[in-house]
Amino acid sequence: MDAIRRGRVATSLAFLLFGTALGTWTARIPAIKERLGLSDGRLTFALLAFAAGCILGMALLGRLTDRYGSSRVLVPAALLEGLLLIAPGYSPTLVILSLALFAFGAVHGTLNIAMNANAIEVQRALGRPIMSSFHAIYSIGGFLGAITGSVFAHLGIGAGPTFLVVGAAVLALAAWSAWWVLPGAPVPDDDAPEAEAPARRSLLLVFLGVLVLCTLVGEGAAADWSAVYLRDDLGTSAGFAAYGYAAFAIMMTAGRIFGDRLVVALGPVRLVRWSGLLAAAGLGVSLALDHPWAGVVGFGLLGAGLSGIAPQVFSAAGNQDPKRSGRALSTVVSIGYVGFLLGPVLIGAAATVVGLPAALWIPVLLAVFVAASAGAMRSRAGISGKTAAARTG
Repeated sequence: MDAIRRGRVATSLAFLLFGTALGTWTARIPAIKERLGLSDGRLTFALLAFAAGCILGMALLGRLTDRYGSSRVLVPAALLEGLLLIAPGYSPTLVILSLALFAFGAVHGTLNIAMNANAIEVQRALGRPIMSSFHAIYSIGGFLGAITGSVFAHLGIGAGPTFLVVGAAVLALAAWSAWWVLPGAPVPDDDAPEAEAPARRSLLLVFLGVLVLCTLVGEGAAADWSAVYLRDDLGTSAGFAAYGYAAFAIMMTAGRIFGDRLVVALGPVRLVRWSGLLAAAGLGVSLALDHPWAGVVGFGLLGAGLSGIAPQVFSAAGNQDPKRSGRALSTVVSIGYVGFLLGPVLIGAAATVVGLPAALWIPVLLAVFVAASAGAMRSRAGISGKTAAARTG
């Protein structure tokens, strides 16, 4: 196996451990809450600490990938991901839990930027689109982490031992990744002159971040509101209501598995345009039909549509200026993450005024906006292969 293929495996392992750690943490939040006797309001402070750490890692620490090279940031961040996952499971108070989650979040956000930057470098070295496959592996990792957390919960094992076992597995994956990772060349500031029209490029990066934000509003809506919509507004059972997010997650993973082939066939601009339209039409028609099975299918189509957008936007951002891909990703991912945090809140606030079915038209409209704005990636949409390069219209 040559160095580039080993590098692809190493980056895949980083995406896998990233998703696994997050999925495990999410699955054991109820256990943490019960062990410390936290109310919903007090738990929110801890969750906000994690979010603040993520934003810090993505917006500030992620830029270290340009100065030192993506691999030199990815490796220590991946190792720390496994170590810092453990601390929240043994935190004795809310204050210590919040500090532990802030540190975990900072490393998690930093790893997010470093692994995506390294993925762009591997993609560039291979000369063909592979970004969607990395994000598919992240989705699989999230599923594995959630299942692992659920199994430990079913066996009556506490959050601490759960994080200890998963943290050890994450460390093993990180060590493997460190052994094979494709080295990223550092770019000192004095060797990285500004490209033409830096202000224009910065505005474009902000706009690409807004596209990711719109996408993540849809992801947050599916995660937080799909079950509520199916149960309360369509009158299904709690068990049936879970099918909505399950359909979304399965179709998003499937879409990312096939996303690289689609970008070769369609080009990144067309792929994002048709993906946005699929997401909007899928959820919009299901809302209009107002039927339980239509709701499940609608959330599934939403997942299929949204699956192809973020990986292509990340590729486009990282290729605006290859010498500053870390800074570009920091901007785009940080803005996008705001959508994941605030999107469900926005929909909840709208639901109190107009009702949840009407509020769920927000991600529909945002998906239409993404489809209409797909041409923003035309200048440098990343390595897409000869076929995609010829089909960017």
